[in-house]
Amino acid sequence: MRIFKAGMISLGCPKNQVDGEILLSKLKNAGFEIVSNIEDSDVMIINTCGFIESAKQEAIETILEVAEYKNAGLISAIVVTGCLAERYQDEILKEMPEVDAVIGIGANSDIVKVCQKALIGLKTSEFPNKCYLPLNDERLVSTPKHWAYLKIADGCDNRCSYCAIPMIRGTFRSRKIEDIVAEAEKLASNGVKELILIAQDTTKYGIDIYGEYKLDCLLKELVKIDNIKWIRLYYCYPERITDSLIDVIANEEKICNYIDIPLQHADGAVLKSMNRAGDGEKYSLLIEKMRRKIPDLALRTTFMVGFPGETDEQFNNLCDFVYKIKFDKMGSFTFSPEEDTPAFEMDNQIDEDIKLRRQEVLMNAQYNITEDCNKSKINKTYKVIIDEADGDNYIGRAYFDSPEIDSGIIISSEKELEIGEFYDIIITDFDGYDLKGKCLN
Repeated sequence: MRIFKAGMISLGCPKNQVDGEILLSKLKNAGFEIVSNIEDSDVMIINTCGFIESAKQEAIETILEVAEYKNAGLISAIVVTGCLAERYQDEILKEMPEVDAVIGIGANSDIVKVCQKALIGLKTSEFPNKCYLPLNDERLVSTPKHWAYLKIADGCDNRCSYCAIPMIRGTFRSRKIEDIVAEAEKLASNGVKELILIAQDTTKYGIDIYGEYKLDCLLKELVKIDNIKWIRLYYCYPERITDSLIDVIANEEKICNYIDIPLQHADGAVLKSMNRAGDGEKYSLLIEKMRRKIPDLALRTTFMVGFPGETDEQFNNLCDFVYKIKFDKMGSFTFSPEEDTPAFEMDNQIDEDIKLRRQEVLMNAQYNITEDCNKSKINKTYKVIIDEADGDNYIGRAYFDSPEIDSGIIISSEKELEIGEFYDIIITDFDGYDLKGKCLN
């Protein structure tokens, strides 16, 4: 019997990547051979993002690129999954006849039969309830052996005025603590040393099934796993960072003193228009408390510029806030008007060139802050995990750098270093965002 080959291009966020890993595991367990190259596959799955316009455009361009392989007879079928599929459904089949199947996230459990049908020329369009998205299934982990994402919940109830995620992913759904711990133990047994906890809103974890926020309790269980050395937190909403959570991070050695907080803005009026809680003053008080309790805390955030009605004064308030707080890591993106969201219909939309100019100003401010932050690390020694070899050097990360989104440390060493192992590295210099260091042991 012929063994069919399946490949995947996964786009967008780590949460979507975990969904893709579950899809690949189902296919592998059903007898498909998983391949890396488009031309080696019989069926190609495109696991799409649909969050903002640039992500949608990337997904569409990827589908069209893969369609060229099909038109040339190099592959047999194309299956589209993920957020763009969930959001635009039958429009994709209508506009892109090369696509053989489009399925929503609630149909991910059906990926094997969907691919089998596509390979015999049958079209599929399935969009069951989003709550059927598999959260506890086996994964074919696609990250390096020593670190992995761990999704603790899916969906979102926050209803930010600019965001389509609640429409795409559905309501917030936590996994049970015992299920998460069991998966973490399995990851650890396979060599994973660093876990990165993810959800649309990580700090909301547990409220739907336990009646209260339980991220602190979950962390207390995860740190008990022997082979896990680092636990890192993404997507922590400021209004749900409790004193208990701060204390757990401060007191548990395995939890990195690194928190990703998606603040989006600092001007109170803009945040209110975004349907988000807080303002620059409240954020400042929270961050001051966190830095007081958590030694050498590394903070990452993202900001949106060009939200409808954002004035020069409000943008300047954001810049002042960035200079005041001095985030260790910061990203920014321009407002993208998404249909079916309240912000899409708002008055006083900002011109694209103004958005881009504001983004440039904000990132230039952060670059200066980063330079000062990097200077302060010179001659200090950190425990660093090695991610890869790079010519005569190695690339590694200390607790203040997360894989894939942050910069790393370029390391020289007189001896061979092992990927996925920890070493003591003294910082000797920096080049832009990248630190340079030397191995001491």
